[in-house]
Amino acid sequence: MQRIYLYSRFERFWHWSQAALIILLILSGFEIHGTWNIWGFEKAHSLHVISAWGLTGLVAFAIFWHFTTGEWRQYIPTFEKLKEMISYYTGGIFKGEPHPFEKTKDKKLNPLQRWAYFKLKVILFPLQFISGFLFLYYNDWKTLGIDLTLEPVALLHTLGGFAFLAFLVIHAYLTTTGHTLFSHIKAMITGWETTGS
Repeated sequence: MQRIYLYSRFERFWHWSQAALIILLILSGFEIHGTWNIWGFEKAHSLHVISAWGLTGLVAFAIFWHFTTGEWRQYIPTFEKLKEMISYYTGGIFKGEPHPFEKTKDKKLNPLQRWAYFKLKVILFPLQFISGFLFLYYNDWKTLGIDLTLEPVALLHTLGGFAFLAFLVIHAYLTTTGHTLFSHIKAMITGWETTGS
């Protein structure tokens, strides 16, 4: 086993800020839909809009950071060891088999993570941003020459919200699959990850 400094301060700030904003968006989004009553509709709507703009700014800055540091390469999907990762998470992990992927500074994400984050960044984030801002500026559609009905936009935005919720639940579960129950969470707080078997 060895300890390596895997996550920079910015990566940790970005990770936790993004998580907080997505959780606020999910909670306020459910309230806007009438699922529960935490803040009241008006405050939930305001919180949703503010969180959406906050996430937009954070994502824009993160894109800039990823491209200027070259960290965008971490997210390029690969098939190398993909079958091994699927086998590990669907059975091997429950039998105590060793993890088939070892993290390094240059390869922080295993093949399944690469595919998941790639889809998150290329499909889910754009879907939510586009549908959300269409929703927000619904009254300006005619001025902007947009000829759509609100129902499909609302449906796509809601489905995207549920996809983010599913990702969040799976992500939270997978944080418990490290060397210890909280080792992955600790690494995302301190930056230091214990690797090796």
